Amino acid sequence: MDAAQIDRLTAVADSVDARERSPDQQGKLLSVSNVVREGDAMVDLVTQPTMLPKVWGILGWNIYLYHSHSDVTLTENANRQNWSVAWHQDSMRVNDEIESNPRPRLSLKIGYYLTDVSQPNRGNTLVLPGSQLQNELDCQQDGRSNPARAEPVRAPAGSAVIIDRRIWHSRSANTSEMTCKVIWYGYSYRWLRPKVAMTVAHLYLQLAPIQRQLVGDATSANGMYDPTDADVPLRVWLRERDPTSASGSPHGHAEASPPAVVRDKNTGRN
Repeated sequence: MDAAQIDRLTAVADSVDARERSPDQQGKLLSVSNVVREGDAMVDLVTQPTMLPKVWGILGWNIYLYHSHSDVTLTENANRQNWSVAWHQDSMRVNDEIESNPRPRLSLKIGYYLTDVSQPNRGNTLVLPGSQLQNELDCQQDGRSNPARAEPVRAPAGSAVIIDRRIWHSRSANTSEMTCKVIWYGYSYRWLRPKVAMTVAHLYLQLAPIQRQLVGDATSANGMYDPTDADVPLRVWLRERDPTSASGSPHGHAEASPPAVVRDKNTGRN
């Protein structure tokens, strides 16, 4: 992300945090969901041109944004921390109820880092490399213990990090003098239910077709499972430029140029 985009997104993250943070949440991480609804800067991030091709290159074209949240981690005292989330894979009951080893990927998340976490102890996400293929983790789930080989994600401001939902991860304390700010966007297949409320239907008429697909619009419930061209304009766009990307395979061409999604606020047309 360039400096101007970082500034726009930081203004949104700051506004949401100021609105939602209560006095007893000082010195803690505050995660606020459904932030895609918080204005044009957030909607435009759904089709971030440097990242969307990577998403369809991994998951294919039958995708949408099923989760969004803004995380702001203030400076905290490591001796008083009380993490409510220990090491985990995303999607909760999915990991208990799907009988396979390894579990299916199903979704991914992109973390857009608005502040510099290129050093540890800044509220970095901790990950265990390669663990997306492990159904179990040998680690105490006490919010304080870390498995061997765990690493902090180190990312300069303006970076984006793609995380497979299955990779074992945890948050960590922010004992630095700076605040950590990250916006997370989760993409999944359109037939997977949204993880949080997606109160964006009121925006549909303002959005370009591909944006509407990516925020959850569909012609019918069955359109999530057996989509028509009207349900998945991303497939249409890919078919016109690279037929192999729009095949039945779940793996598209990650290097195709991203679609233009300039919006006409009156018509919603490209």
